[in-house]
Amino acid sequence: MALVAHPSSPSHHRQSPLITRRTTYQRLNSSISQTTSLPQTNTSTKYQLPLLQQLTSLCQSKQSLPQALTFLQQQNPHHETLDSLQRKEAIGLLLQACGRYQDIETGREVHRMVASSTLFHNDVVITTRLITMYSMCDSPLDSRLVFDGLEKKNLFQWNAMVSGYSRNKLYEEALRAFIELVLQTDFKPDNFTFPCVIKACGGILDVRLGQGVHGMTAKLGLLGDVFVCNALIAFYGKCGLVDEAVKVFDFMSEKNLVSWNSMICVFAENGFAQEGLRLFSEMIKCEKSFVPDVASLVTILPVCAGEENLEMGMVFHGLAVKLGLNQELMVKNALLDMYSKCGCLSHAKGLFDKDNNKNVVSWNTMIGGFATQGDTRGTFYLLRKMQVEGREKTNEVTILNVLPVCLQRSELLCLKELHAYSIRHGFHYDQLVANAFIAAYAKCGSLCSSQLMFNGMETKTVSSWNALIGGYAQNGAPRKALEFYLQMINSGIKPDRFSLGSLLLACSHMKSLRFGKEIHGYLIRIGLETDPFIVISLLSLYIRCGKSASARVLFEEMENKSLVSWNALIAGYSQNGLPDEALVLFRQMLSDGIQPDEISINSVFGACSQLSALRLGKEAHCYALKAYLAEDIFVGCSIIDMYAKSGCIEQARRVFEKSRNKDVALWNAIIVGYGLHGYGKEAQGLFEKMLAFGMKPDGFTFVGILMACCHSGLVEEGLKYFNDMQNFHGITPKLEHYACIVDMLGRAGRLDESLRLVNEMPDEPDAGIWSSLLSSCKTFNALDIGTKVAEKLFELEPNKAENYVLLSNLFAASGKWDDVRRVRQKMKEIGLQKDAGRSWIELGGKVHSFMAGNTSFTGSKQMQNMWRRLEEKIRKIGYKPNTNSALHELAEDEKIEVLRGHSEKQAICVGLLRTSKGETLRINKNLRICVDCHNAAKLISKVVEREIIIRDNKRFHHFRNGFCSCGDYW
Repeated sequence: MALVAHPSSPSHHRQSPLITRRTTYQRLNSSISQTTSLPQTNTSTKYQLPLLQQLTSLCQSKQSLPQALTFLQQQNPHHETLDSLQRKEAIGLLLQACGRYQDIETGREVHRMVASSTLFHNDVVITTRLITMYSMCDSPLDSRLVFDGLEKKNLFQWNAMVSGYSRNKLYEEALRAFIELVLQTDFKPDNFTFPCVIKACGGILDVRLGQGVHGMTAKLGLLGDVFVCNALIAFYGKCGLVDEAVKVFDFMSEKNLVSWNSMICVFAENGFAQEGLRLFSEMIKCEKSFVPDVASLVTILPVCAGEENLEMGMVFHGLAVKLGLNQELMVKNALLDMYSKCGCLSHAKGLFDKDNNKNVVSWNTMIGGFATQGDTRGTFYLLRKMQVEGREKTNEVTILNVLPVCLQRSELLCLKELHAYSIRHGFHYDQLVANAFIAAYAKCGSLCSSQLMFNGMETKTVSSWNALIGGYAQNGAPRKALEFYLQMINSGIKPDRFSLGSLLLACSHMKSLRFGKEIHGYLIRIGLETDPFIVISLLSLYIRCGKSASARVLFEEMENKSLVSWNALIAGYSQNGLPDEALVLFRQMLSDGIQPDEISINSVFGACSQLSALRLGKEAHCYALKAYLAEDIFVGCSIIDMYAKSGCIEQARRVFEKSRNKDVALWNAIIVGYGLHGYGKEAQGLFEKMLAFGMKPDGFTFVGILMACCHSGLVEEGLKYFNDMQNFHGITPKLEHYACIVDMLGRAGRLDESLRLVNEMPDEPDAGIWSSLLSSCKTFNALDIGTKVAEKLFELEPNKAENYVLLSNLFAASGKWDDVRRVRQKMKEIGLQKDAGRSWIELGGKVHSFMAGNTSFTGSKQMQNMWRRLEEKIRKIGYKPNTNSALHELAEDEKIEVLRGHSEKQAICVGLLRTSKGETLRINKNLRICVDCHNAAKLISKVVEREIIIRDNKRFHHFRNGFCSCGDYW
């Protein structure tokens, strides 16, 4: 019989080895007493019982152990033979208590007493308990010294040594001790040896070695032992070999509660939640009808938490109450965790507040729950309450649970407070805590503090470098991320998948395709190109660099396509102006059985917005409602944006009004929507209403209201908002705000003011601002200003066709045809081509596209006939082709023919042919609508008695009864 307990699979499923085997040793001592002791007298019996009873009583608490030692030292060691046996049992009891309470100092005193005794210094039971005591006190070195000092060793002591190493997670030492046992002794490992060895194999995740040990147990006929099988189940589960664990479990002729708990744990930890729940049900219903214990509940409740299955979690809560286990501390903590992760934080808080028996895990779980919900105030309130009221002191886990709420610049002060607290208590020496602070400072925008934290670390691991590199890559300093990566390499630290993932992210932000490809090549050479995390990073790189085809190749080569990979590619298509491909891929994802999440549906709404595909957008809206995705704030914003950009601002307003939680993002979405439609007064009303509700506008809010003023000609109002933004709301204008003001002044013909603002801006104006100003110069034939603006524009974007087209149109509008030819020749030399005018309309769920001058459309004859009829009708009420819109050096009749081929006219004709009378036409256009098409659309809306909504690349135009919503101001 060995002295070492069989290690459990999950550690919390097992009792202490000394407690588990106490009965065994009592029987052993009893057997020794019966075979070797002299007949006992009444006197010795009276003496024996009080000694053991008193000692046992003193061993019930850690504080009484020194007293128990004194009591034992005071006993007469030379009384008689029976007293030595009694003394031996007393020493064993005290050593067990020292191990249980981790009182190594008292244990050392007992060891000295044993070493000075000729009776006990080589006793099998005592020396084995000494080895075990030291290992339980986290001092395996002392265990080894005792072991090496033994004159003779038996299997009990070998088992104690292997178990001690395994208990202290010194798995390689445990395996070396096992090899010594097998090769250097004649002892055969037994059912107490192998569980410890199997646990060590799991500790180093050595599958082959574990399988070899499994084979040894089979040869020795130990596979019928329940403890060995339980250890094998845990080993295979830890190594991710779920099928092997199931085979062991099914093979077992006898299963105990630990067997079931271990198998449920394997399912839970490897992502097989439903199988874990099913097995729990089978455990209760099987022949032996096992009654779940604490270990069962703390294994199954995290499954409910991971699945966010509140209903099932509440069922297990009820079961805990029924079994009387709900007051067990581990169960209460598991319940707190389950309710927090299932989004029922109020219920978790209720349980927490009612509980008077909390430990540090209870506090950490509750703090983590608030942090997960993003409740900064609640998280720090609970942290302070823990310090004031909690009997348990904060630890490193507490700090790690608080840090996730420090995500924005506004939390920087709280982060510094937390950092100071960590320094006072020495938590900052912990590697995980230090790395988390590096990342948190970066997220709060304090990259300098992040670097100082990193520089102050004595030992910098790859995780420390990753925190710094990732912080710079994710927070607007990709070049610094690259610099630190090179420093890491030069310092001899080998990068891991996270280092390389951050490096790819930095390349994405810099849009450095060349360097990204070099990293891709390196990943192929080291065999990491198929790593799921790396593949997602590569997808993002190619998407951000506009290489959607390369991203698609990578995606198709993936064996297991995760939801994240689907989302990355769908979003990539949408962001790169390929909305049709995004929608096709979304349908493919659904047909493959992948359930979309908020990110997926946001990308779909974005694609529908680009296409102005109202019908598809409505279908996506219905899907979002059915899948309970529409309650998400960002999804709500996307829905509003989709309806607004599909020309249905009324529906966008209805979605906004029905939203329960109207945060700033939602207000921004609807204000921007009204701005796009040129409804400046309505946007102003919404802005004032937002302020009245106590909402604090941000930079995006002012982009929306300034854009609304710009498209509505509300110049003075726009300038007032621009001043208020700085003076009353404390928001520093960014390029996008200046762009709105420059465009607004330019559209109003105030070109000198617009140019002055551009020259006085604190930031360098970008190409978009110069392009907007050049467009205004073309509208007002400001040739002198326009040519100067064009020079600035070409410095920033010398290879963009649109810039040359704007300058060409400026010259054409002024009749400077030689200059027009010169510009077009320059485009030809560079290899640039003007984007053809393109319009599209959604009919019956299908998007039909038209190109200016293209007559290859299937129904082109019908379309031409329709236009002739329409032109005849609108000429009668005043239509006259505006040939100034045909910016070509042609005869008048040729210009009129060119105007007839404009893409929006084709879309209107097909729309009228294929829709019912009175139905609104919604048309999208890639360029700015020309004056001729604008005049024609107004008159067509009158003669056909329909509303025609055209969205050009600047704004929406609602044509009704001969008028446009823009008031001819665009």
